Amino acid sequence: MRRTETEDVHDILRHAIDWAMEAGHLQRDKFRSSHLQMTTKSNIHDVVTEVDKACEALLIEHITSRYPSHSILGEETGQHTSAETSDWQWVVDPLDGTNNYSQGLPIYCVSIGVQYKGETQVGVVYVPFLDELYSAVRGEGANWNGRFIRVSRKTDLNECVLATGFPYDKGTNPINNLDNVCALLPTLRGLRRMGSAAYDLCCVACGILDGYWELDLKPWDACAGALIVEEAGGIIKPFRNDRHISIVAGNKTIVDKIYERLNKNV
Repeated sequence: MRRTETEDVHDILRHAIDWAMEAGHLQRDKFRSSHLQMTTKSNIHDVVTEVDKACEALLIEHITSRYPSHSILGEETGQHTSAETSDWQWVVDPLDGTNNYSQGLPIYCVSIGVQYKGETQVGVVYVPFLDELYSAVRGEGANWNGRFIRVSRKTDLNECVLATGFPYDKGTNPINNLDNVCALLPTLRGLRRMGSAAYDLCCVACGILDGYWELDLKPWDACAGALIVEEAGGIIKPFRNDRHISIVAGNKTIVDKIYERLNKNV
Protein backbone atom coordinates (compact mmCIF):
# COMPACT_ATOMS: atom_id res chain seq x y z
CA MET A 1 0.00 0.00 0.00
CA ARG A 2 1.24 3.48 -0.82
CA ARG A 3 1.78 5.50 2.34
CA THR A 4 1.96 9.29 2.43
CA GLU A 5 3.52 11.76 4.82
CA THR A 6 0.34 13.78 5.13
CA GLU A 7 -2.36 11.23 5.92
CA ASP A 8 -2.64 8.18 8.17
CA VAL A 9 -4.89 5.53 6.62
CA HIS A 10 -5.69 4.13 10.05
CA ASP A 11 -6.86 7.56 11.18
CA ILE A 12 -9.02 7.71 8.04
CA LEU A 13 -10.35 4.21 8.77
CA ARG A 14 -11.34 5.13 12.32
CA HIS A 15 -13.20 8.20 11.17
CA ALA A 16 -14.88 6.38 8.29
CA ILE A 17 -16.14 3.71 10.70
CA ASP A 18 -17.43 6.26 13.20
CA TRP A 19 -19.21 8.29 10.53
CA ALA A 20 -20.67 5.24 8.77
CA MET A 21 -22.10 4.02 12.05
CA GLU A 22 -23.51 7.45 12.84
CA ALA A 23 -25.28 7.52 9.49
CA GLY A 24 -26.43 3.94 10.02
CA HIS A 25 -27.98 4.78 13.37
CA LEU A 26 -29.91 7.61 11.71
CA GLN A 27 -31.17 5.12 9.13
CA ARG A 28 -32.22 2.64 11.78
CA ASP A 29 -34.10 5.33 13.70
CA LYS A 30 -36.11 6.24 10.58
CA PHE A 31 -36.54 2.68 9.27
CA ARG A 32 -40.13 1.64 8.52
CA SER A 33 -41.37 5.12 9.29
CA SER A 34 -44.87 5.77 8.03
CA HIS A 35 -43.84 9.32 7.12
CA LEU A 36 -40.78 8.59 5.00
CA GLN A 37 -40.47 11.18 2.21
CA MET A 38 -39.41 9.72 -1.13
CA THR A 39 -38.85 10.97 -4.69
CA THR A 40 -37.45 9.47 -7.91
CA LYS A 41 -34.29 10.26 -9.88
CA SER A 42 -33.43 8.79 -13.31
CA ASN A 43 -36.75 6.94 -13.61
CA ILE A 44 -39.61 5.59 -11.49
CA HIS A 45 -37.50 2.63 -10.33
CA ASP A 46 -34.63 4.82 -9.09
CA VAL A 47 -35.76 6.23 -5.74
CA VAL A 48 -34.20 8.49 -3.13
CA THR A 49 -35.48 9.19 0.37
CA GLU A 50 -35.01 12.03 2.82
CA VAL A 51 -32.75 9.66 4.75
CA ASP A 52 -30.36 9.20 1.79
CA LYS A 53 -30.00 12.98 1.59
CA ALA A 54 -29.63 13.50 5.33
CA CYS A 55 -26.96 10.79 5.61
CA GLU A 56 -24.97 12.18 2.69
CA ALA A 57 -25.12 15.68 4.19
CA LEU A 58 -23.90 14.29 7.52
CA LEU A 59 -20.99 12.43 5.90
CA ILE A 60 -19.95 15.39 3.77
CA GLU A 61 -20.00 17.68 6.79
CA HIS A 62 -17.73 15.32 8.74
CA ILE A 63 -15.31 14.75 5.84
CA THR A 64 -14.97 18.41 4.89
CA SER A 65 -14.48 19.40 8.52
CA ARG A 66 -11.77 16.81 9.25
CA TYR A 67 -10.19 16.57 5.78
CA PRO A 68 -10.86 19.91 4.04
CA SER A 69 -8.39 19.25 1.20
CA HIS A 70 -9.97 15.92 0.23
CA SER A 71 -12.33 15.47 -2.68
CA ILE A 72 -15.72 13.76 -2.21
CA LEU A 73 -17.89 11.88 -4.71
CA GLY A 74 -21.38 11.31 -3.30
CA GLU A 75 -24.24 9.43 -4.89
CA GLU A 76 -26.80 12.15 -4.21
CA THR A 77 -24.79 15.35 -4.61
CA GLY A 78 -22.00 14.39 -7.00
CA GLN A 79 -18.46 15.78 -6.94
CA HIS A 80 -17.32 18.11 -4.16
CA THR A 81 -14.05 19.87 -5.03
CA SER A 82 -12.05 18.58 -7.96
CA ALA A 83 -10.60 15.08 -7.91
CA GLU A 84 -7.92 16.44 -10.26
CA THR A 85 -6.54 18.74 -7.56
CA SER A 86 -6.72 16.32 -4.62
CA ASP A 87 -4.84 13.04 -4.27
CA TRP A 88 -7.48 11.81 -1.81
CA GLN A 89 -11.10 11.14 -2.68
CA TRP A 90 -13.95 9.81 -0.54
CA VAL A 91 -16.52 7.81 -2.51
CA VAL A 92 -19.76 7.75 -0.55
CA ASP A 93 -23.01 5.84 -0.90
CA PRO A 94 -24.99 7.14 2.07
CA LEU A 95 -27.72 4.49 1.78
CA ASP A 96 -27.09 1.58 -0.56
CA GLY A 97 -30.30 -0.41 -0.99
CA THR A 98 -32.73 2.51 -1.02
CA ASN A 99 -35.48 0.45 -2.66
CA ASN A 100 -35.19 -2.08 0.17
CA TYR A 101 -35.16 0.67 2.77
CA SER A 102 -38.22 2.40 1.33
CA GLN A 103 -40.13 -0.91 1.31
CA GLY A 104 -39.17 -1.81 4.88
CA LEU A 105 -36.77 -4.59 3.85
CA PRO A 106 -33.75 -4.76 6.19
CA ILE A 107 -30.93 -5.16 3.65
CA TYR A 108 -29.41 -1.69 3.30
CA CYS A 109 -26.08 -0.15 4.29
CA VAL A 110 -23.69 2.79 4.35
CA SER A 111 -20.67 2.45 2.05
CA ILE A 112 -17.53 4.59 2.26
CA GLY A 113 -14.44 4.08 0.11
CA VAL A 114 -11.37 6.29 0.33
CA GLN A 115 -8.99 6.51 -2.62
CA TYR A 116 -5.46 7.83 -2.97
CA LYS A 117 -4.46 8.75 -6.53
CA GLY A 118 -7.34 6.66 -7.85
CA GLU A 119 -6.58 3.49 -5.86
CA THR A 120 -8.89 2.54 -3.00
CA GLN A 121 -7.01 2.41 0.29
CA VAL A 122 -9.83 2.15 2.83
CA GLY A 123 -13.25 0.51 2.61
CA VAL A 124 -16.03 0.58 5.19
CA VAL A 125 -19.54 -0.85 4.89
CA TYR A 126 -21.96 -0.72 7.82
CA VAL A 127 -25.25 -2.67 7.77
CA PRO A 128 -27.40 -1.02 10.45
CA PHE A 129 -30.28 -3.47 10.86
CA LEU A 130 -27.88 -6.40 11.27
CA ASP A 131 -25.27 -4.30 13.13
CA GLU A 132 -22.57 -5.68 10.84
CA LEU A 133 -19.40 -3.73 10.12
CA TYR A 134 -17.10 -4.68 7.24
CA SER A 135 -13.80 -2.89 6.74
CA ALA A 136 -10.46 -3.16 4.98
CA VAL A 137 -7.19 -1.29 4.56
CA ARG A 138 -5.20 -2.11 1.44
CA GLY A 139 -2.55 -4.69 2.21
CA GLU A 140 -3.87 -5.48 5.69
CA GLY A 141 -6.79 -7.88 5.14
CA ALA A 142 -10.53 -7.51 5.63
CA ASN A 143 -12.66 -7.60 8.78
CA TRP A 144 -16.24 -8.42 9.69
CA ASN A 145 -17.14 -7.16 13.19
CA GLY A 146 -13.48 -7.40 14.17
CA ARG A 147 -12.77 -10.85 12.71
CA PHE A 148 -10.57 -11.47 9.70
CA ILE A 149 -12.54 -12.90 6.80
CA ARG A 150 -11.84 -14.90 3.63
CA VAL A 151 -13.82 -15.57 0.49
CA SER A 152 -15.42 -18.96 -0.15
CA ARG A 153 -13.15 -21.79 -1.30
CA LYS A 154 -15.75 -23.53 -3.45
CA THR A 155 -14.74 -24.35 -7.01
CA ASP A 156 -17.88 -25.98 -8.46
CA LEU A 157 -20.73 -23.71 -9.57
CA ASN A 158 -23.22 -26.48 -8.80
CA GLU A 159 -22.38 -25.99 -5.11
CA CYS A 160 -22.46 -22.21 -5.20
CA VAL A 161 -24.97 -19.57 -4.13
CA LEU A 162 -24.37 -16.38 -6.09
CA ALA A 163 -25.91 -12.92 -6.09
CA THR A 164 -26.66 -10.46 -8.85
CA GLY A 165 -28.79 -7.41 -9.54
CA PHE A 166 -30.47 -5.48 -12.33
CA PRO A 167 -29.95 -1.94 -13.66
CA TYR A 168 -32.55 0.78 -13.19
CA ASP A 169 -33.13 0.95 -16.96
CA LYS A 170 -33.91 -2.76 -17.17
CA GLY A 171 -37.25 -2.03 -18.85
CA THR A 172 -35.82 0.02 -21.70
CA ASN A 173 -32.27 -1.25 -22.24
CA PRO A 174 -31.92 -4.82 -23.56
CA ILE A 175 -28.54 -5.15 -21.83
CA ASN A 176 -30.33 -5.80 -18.55
CA ASN A 177 -28.69 -9.00 -17.19
CA LEU A 178 -31.58 -11.34 -17.96
CA ASP A 179 -29.46 -13.25 -20.49
CA ASN A 180 -26.75 -13.79 -17.88
CA VAL A 181 -29.26 -15.05 -15.32
CA CYS A 182 -30.60 -17.55 -17.86
CA ALA A 183 -27.06 -18.71 -18.67
CA LEU A 184 -25.98 -19.16 -15.05
CA LEU A 185 -29.05 -20.09 -13.02
CA PRO A 186 -29.32 -23.74 -14.20
CA THR A 187 -25.73 -24.35 -13.11
CA LEU A 188 -26.09 -22.97 -9.55
CA ARG A 189 -27.25 -24.22 -6.18
CA GLY A 190 -28.96 -20.87 -5.71
CA LEU A 191 -29.18 -17.27 -6.88
CA ARG A 192 -30.02 -14.26 -4.72
CA ARG A 193 -31.00 -10.71 -5.56
CA MET A 194 -30.32 -8.80 -2.33
CA GLY A 195 -30.78 -5.24 -3.59
CA SER A 196 -27.50 -3.77 -2.34
CA ALA A 197 -24.28 -4.13 -4.30
CA ALA A 198 -22.12 -3.09 -1.34
CA TYR A 199 -23.73 -5.73 0.87
CA ASP A 200 -23.44 -8.38 -1.85
CA LEU A 201 -19.70 -7.72 -2.10
CA CYS A 202 -19.29 -7.96 1.67
CA CYS A 203 -21.17 -11.27 1.71
CA VAL A 204 -18.73 -12.54 -0.91
CA ALA A 205 -15.80 -11.31 1.18
CA CYS A 206 -16.87 -13.32 4.21
CA GLY A 207 -17.94 -16.43 2.27
CA ILE A 208 -21.69 -16.14 2.91
CA LEU A 209 -22.05 -15.84 -0.85
CA ASP A 210 -19.72 -17.74 -3.17
CA GLY A 211 -19.72 -15.13 -5.92
CA TYR A 212 -21.43 -12.11 -7.42
CA TRP A 213 -21.81 -10.33 -10.73
CA GLU A 214 -23.63 -7.20 -11.78
CA LEU A 215 -23.58 -4.63 -14.55
CA ASP A 216 -24.13 -0.88 -14.69
CA LEU A 217 -22.86 -0.12 -11.19
CA LYS A 218 -21.59 3.32 -10.22
CA PRO A 219 -18.37 4.09 -8.31
CA TRP A 220 -20.14 4.53 -4.97
CA ASP A 221 -21.80 1.11 -5.30
CA ALA A 222 -18.56 -0.85 -5.52
CA CYS A 223 -15.65 1.23 -4.25
CA ALA A 224 -15.57 0.02 -0.64
CA GLY A 225 -16.94 -3.47 -1.25
CA ALA A 226 -14.46 -4.27 -4.01
CA LEU A 227 -11.51 -3.52 -1.73
CA ILE A 228 -13.04 -5.64 1.03
CA VAL A 229 -13.36 -8.58 -1.38
CA GLU A 230 -9.78 -8.22 -2.59
CA GLU A 231 -8.42 -7.98 0.94
CA ALA A 232 -10.39 -11.13 1.82
CA GLY A 233 -8.49 -13.04 -0.86
CA GLY A 234 -10.94 -12.61 -3.73
CA ILE A 235 -10.70 -10.92 -7.09
CA ILE A 236 -12.76 -8.36 -8.96
CA LYS A 237 -12.94 -8.87 -12.73
CA PRO A 238 -14.65 -6.51 -15.21
CA PHE A 239 -16.77 -8.05 -17.97
CA ARG A 240 -18.19 -5.17 -20.02
CA ASN A 241 -17.06 -1.64 -20.85
CA ASP A 242 -20.36 -0.29 -22.21
CA ARG A 243 -22.39 -0.44 -18.98
CA HIS A 244 -20.44 1.69 -16.50
CA ILE A 245 -18.91 -0.63 -13.87
CA SER A 246 -19.70 -4.29 -14.60
CA ILE A 247 -17.88 -6.78 -12.41
CA VAL A 248 -17.59 -10.35 -11.20
CA ALA A 249 -16.42 -11.07 -7.62
CA GLY A 250 -15.34 -14.18 -5.75
CA ASN A 251 -12.38 -16.52 -5.58
CA LYS A 252 -10.44 -16.77 -8.84
CA THR A 253 -11.78 -20.18 -9.86
CA ILE A 254 -15.42 -19.20 -9.41
CA VAL A 255 -14.93 -15.78 -11.00
CA ASP A 256 -13.43 -17.42 -14.09
CA LYS A 257 -16.33 -19.88 -14.32
CA ILE A 258 -18.92 -17.12 -13.98
CA TYR A 259 -17.06 -14.97 -16.50
CA GLU A 260 -17.11 -17.76 -19.10
CA ARG A 261 -20.92 -17.72 -19.12
CA LEU A 262 -21.53 -13.96 -19.18
CA ASN A 263 -22.51 -11.91 -22.22
CA LYS A 264 -19.39 -9.82 -22.83
CA ASN A 265 -20.35 -8.36 -26.23
CA VAL A 266 -19.57 -4.65 -26.38
